[in-house]
Amino acid sequence: MKILANDGISALGKTLLEAAGHIVVTDKVEQVQLASAINEQGFDAVLVRSATTVRQEVIDACPNLKLIGRGGVGMDNIDVAYAREKGLTVINTPASSSQSVAELVMGQLFSISRFLNNSFKEIETGDFSALKKAYAKGVELRGKTLGIIGFGRIGQCLASYALGAGMKVIAIERRARIQPITLKIGGQTIEIPVKVVDSLPEALPQLDYISIHVPKQPNGGAVIGEQEFKLMKNGVRVVNTARGGVIDEQALLKALEDGKVAAAALDVYENEPQPLAALLSHPKIACTPHIGAATLEAQDRIGEELAELIIAFANAQ
Repeated sequence: MKILANDGISALGKTLLEAAGHIVVTDKVEQVQLASAINEQGFDAVLVRSATTVRQEVIDACPNLKLIGRGGVGMDNIDVAYAREKGLTVINTPASSSQSVAELVMGQLFSISRFLNNSFKEIETGDFSALKKAYAKGVELRGKTLGIIGFGRIGQCLASYALGAGMKVIAIERRARIQPITLKIGGQTIEIPVKVVDSLPEALPQLDYISIHVPKQPNGGAVIGEQEFKLMKNGVRVVNTARGGVIDEQALLKALEDGKVAAAALDVYENEPQPLAALLSHPKIACTPHIGAATLEAQDRIGEELAELIIAFANAQ
């Protein structure tokens, strides 16, 4: 097969595919030229991450395309149902980036608890003594309650880190249950039961921190909006590494100004790659440029998983 890895693929993934006899091209094709490049260069498969979209018009324009792959979890940049209706195979790598996203969330939790983002920006030009006083009211994670909205692979991986840091965890998902979370510490394996509840409104008033791990909603609506913010504790801290739009950004800005939300951390935005300027410049928001899965280890895992899936697909043809 001839494969276009338009948003890149790890060296390990490329090596595995080439060792199996496939051709892998990593030269970036601009979105408007994607369909013509697939046809003119005879690509059988296209691999994307979050930058490239594969919509109905591309699928219709490329009748010889056989496979679309997403390096990562969410596939809202691919018209998955339509592609499968047209007979294409669509794959993703849901397990590969869980740890990297969970570790980013933990970093964000520490950052917004101790003013790391804004103090880093100000210390070079600001008054040291004034900054020391201004940022002297940090809080600790230990003993606080973290609400994890969406409790799939990433949410459960985050729970293991948060429990290890001494936090209490409440998960919110459609199905209430007790979910055992495995911690591996000092060569020992420990199982800790986590309560999963099915009512977001009932859970919100209990939470000191909130991290969201749900896909883009079918109707494009927000999971956290003005009404949800009203139910939260004063001084809650919120993190979104899931998808832009699952938090109403205007409602978040209002909640920050009102003091309902003490701080927020965002890795995803409604208008990527040009997020709302008010978010990026806000002193109470720690922003990162959609890097949740962007670790060397995760990229190797993603590349390896993609390669295995593609090789299996090709062998079955």
